[in-house]
Amino acid sequence: MIVGKYIEDAINWMTINFSGFFDAVNYGMSSLINVIEAFWVWLPFYVVIAIFTGVAWWKAGKQNAILTVLGLIFIYFAGFWVETMQTFALVLASAIIALLMGIPLGIWSAKTETAQKIIRPILDFMQTMPAFVYLIPAVLFFGLGTVPGAFATIIFAMPPVVRLTSLGIKQVPEEIVEATKAFGATPRQLLFKVQLPLAMPTILAGVNQTIMMALSMVVIASMIGAKGLGEIVLQGISQLRIGLGFESGLAVVLLAIILDRITQNLGKSNKKK
Repeated sequence: MIVGKYIEDAINWMTINFSGFFDAVNYGMSSLINVIEAFWVWLPFYVVIAIFTGVAWWKAGKQNAILTVLGLIFIYFAGFWVETMQTFALVLASAIIALLMGIPLGIWSAKTETAQKIIRPILDFMQTMPAFVYLIPAVLFFGLGTVPGAFATIIFAMPPVVRLTSLGIKQVPEEIVEATKAFGATPRQLLFKVQLPLAMPTILAGVNQTIMMALSMVVIASMIGAKGLGEIVLQGISQLRIGLGFESGLAVVLLAIILDRITQNLGKSNKKK
């Protein structure tokens, strides 16, 4: 309990002294999630199905488009449409924040050896820590609800995009970097016009993994009040309603497959270009 006592004291100190900051983050995150959720719930289900199917056809091909339309139709007629849109809003908002934080950290790690030495053990810690542990500070900082679920999801889902962004930039051939510098390119031009475009397939693989890991936190986040499919799965488990648990779990799987196929092929199409 030696380490645990200090961690507990630190979290309690932060909760007391940074309550205004956490309230602001809570408000901003809840507003982002509510706007995304309201938009997708407001759209008629057939419009949402058409959007997802069109994107799947464009990026992943005919077979994945058929899988998308069948999967979403099943979710709608199973009665989980609103919960699916709530889950999608939570995953999308969490993934956006994780990417906005993770990609710059990955660039910094690739550019600076000192940054890599600092960031790498932190990422190891974040990936090996059981996901349930993230719920403890999330509840203490933000209370119960969707926001602490998003907070835990961001921490859990961020490491892949940091690692793969750093890896993609480091894999850019050194001769290309040297040739760019020889033509008088600034560090900013080198990064945005050479390194990031060439590293984009690897970065998009990190985006895919971040979205998948965010979706895997759905059921766990429901334990602290996050709405969506995870809440239905938890309800089926707690009430021993096997059919409800199976159908809601299948809805989570279908949503994961749809998002995975689309984001995977974003990277493939970019690599071909």
